[in-house]
Amino acid sequence: MSKRFYSYTAGRNGRFLLFVLFALFIILAILALGACDETPVVDVVVTEVVTVEGFEEVVTKVVQQTATPTPMTVSQRQPVVLDVGMVGAYPNIDPQKTADENGATLTENLFAGLTNFNNTSNVIEPELAKGWEVSRDGRVWTFHLRDDVYWIRPPENAVVEDTAPEPEIVRPVVAGDVVTAVHRACQSATKTPEAFILFLVVGCEQVYGLTTVSPGDLDAIGVKAIDDYTLQFTLTKPAGYFLTITSLDLLKPVPGELIEEFEDDWQLPENIYTSGPYLLTSGDLSEKRTILQRNAEWPLLRGGNAEVINIYFFDDENGMYELWLDKGLDVAPLPPDNREDFLLENMPRARMVTDQTVFYIAFNFDSGVFRDPNLRRAFSAAIDHEALAQDLYQGRAEALRHLAPPGVVGAPAVDTVGMGYNPDYARQQLAESGYSSCRLMPSIKFTVSSLDLSLRQAELIRDMWVKELDCTEEQIVLEQVQFGTLLANTRPEAGAARPDLWELGWSSYYPDEHNWVNELLHCSDSENRMMRPCSNLDDLMRQASQSIDLQERFDLYRQVENGFFGEGGEAPIVPLYVRGAYLMQQNWLTFTPAHFGGEQYDTYVIDAELKRLERSR
Repeated sequence: MSKRFYSYTAGRNGRFLLFVLFALFIILAILALGACDETPVVDVVVTEVVTVEGFEEVVTKVVQQTATPTPMTVSQRQPVVLDVGMVGAYPNIDPQKTADENGATLTENLFAGLTNFNNTSNVIEPELAKGWEVSRDGRVWTFHLRDDVYWIRPPENAVVEDTAPEPEIVRPVVAGDVVTAVHRACQSATKTPEAFILFLVVGCEQVYGLTTVSPGDLDAIGVKAIDDYTLQFTLTKPAGYFLTITSLDLLKPVPGELIEEFEDDWQLPENIYTSGPYLLTSGDLSEKRTILQRNAEWPLLRGGNAEVINIYFFDDENGMYELWLDKGLDVAPLPPDNREDFLLENMPRARMVTDQTVFYIAFNFDSGVFRDPNLRRAFSAAIDHEALAQDLYQGRAEALRHLAPPGVVGAPAVDTVGMGYNPDYARQQLAESGYSSCRLMPSIKFTVSSLDLSLRQAELIRDMWVKELDCTEEQIVLEQVQFGTLLANTRPEAGAARPDLWELGWSSYYPDEHNWVNELLHCSDSENRMMRPCSNLDDLMRQASQSIDLQERFDLYRQVENGFFGEGGEAPIVPLYVRGAYLMQQNWLTFTPAHFGGEQYDTYVIDAELKRLERSR
């Protein structure tokens, strides 16, 4: 608040004294206000002649004004820096070719996606596509693209710690760049990991099977640029889950002219164009550090404040661990060899993040024992998932009550659906079965892989059945086989070789419930290794897979998960736990980690002042 007072330098004595006293009062008031106001003020002195009751007076006005500080530019302050560690060499960051976690993270931050998977809400958001429409039959998807996302050539030899140099804007990202991405992924010569996901697009599978691909073959693929900012996909069937697929790396647009010029080397720092929230600075990869800087042209905000990202690559985990302890890294994977000591000394700085690999036990519906749903439910409810995960992984796994893990579109929260461990219910279901007692049952063949961990898990589960259902150890016959044999003997056509139950795992190809319940459990749309007969749940799964209404899909998949794993459910399998790994996280960093795909650094928040203080100690 600006205050102003007057000090008179001439005039009659009485009136002058009055004015002086008034002026002193105003000065004290200003000082009191100033003490409470943190906004800086400055004195501006102005002298002028005024008339007071007919007398001309020379008046000096001291005007206190609020100082308006000049905003600091990036070059006038230190940018907010995120320091992260990765094990391994600088990865391939071609969106259609990247094949590891480090590559996925760089690709996520350097390239715009058609859509974005929100790690906090687990829904798909607009990114390059600002909106979309779906045809009445659910097969034609039309995307409307933004016109303010650009291909940018990073500045050469940028000193991003001190300044934010101007990069070169090459051109807008257009629909034809997405077409280029799809055409590349649908050709087997590109060797796109999991390219089969795009076989949902008309013509993609046919092109993938060709040794030589002609322009006409590519034109037959169901992706078209209607104009620069309108893109259209034609699918082989209705698929509401296609929206989740549009967030994957293999559909990220790429600059065709650059690929034509440099071929596989287009993605090297000295050649690359990028389009995402960060730019890759050019430099010598032998330095074992890559620097990203915020893309000033990026039109979307996701709440993060990291302007510069230092990514340090380590040949092994030891150097990374030591640098984190020295506060040189904000976040890094916790090496297994240091886990026990770290958790004892720095537990508040440890963060367990689950991936999307779920381990489960499957029942053979043709088994003389487990064709009975009461027995499937009994043996399922007698397993203590929490104790199992703790014994096998010491906190590096999260127990599950239903199939889809955290970080999946349409998945219920972990603790909201499914019966889980319930020994009283297990005994009740056993009593209502055809056998009424476990000891009256024939022997059960339980097949697991040749890994020591698999055998340990099977022994723990067997002991739970002995404890809760009063089975004998001899009744549960554990069989260890090679993984290939396990897969072969659990196929529907394996006949007499099929065991009564077995252990396997399932991982996401894309983070959507369709990739879980539909593609693992559907009676006809999956391998159906359990040989479960069709039921109303299969109709619900198909309805959910075709719906484009997100809330409807959520509601349907909740019914499906409960219909399989809740009390009275079919219990075709027993989801046990989802694996995880620990991160080391400094106290000045806040973020939501990715369960699938790359980390989104534009959502990371760094308390820069706390970081500076902590590092100075």
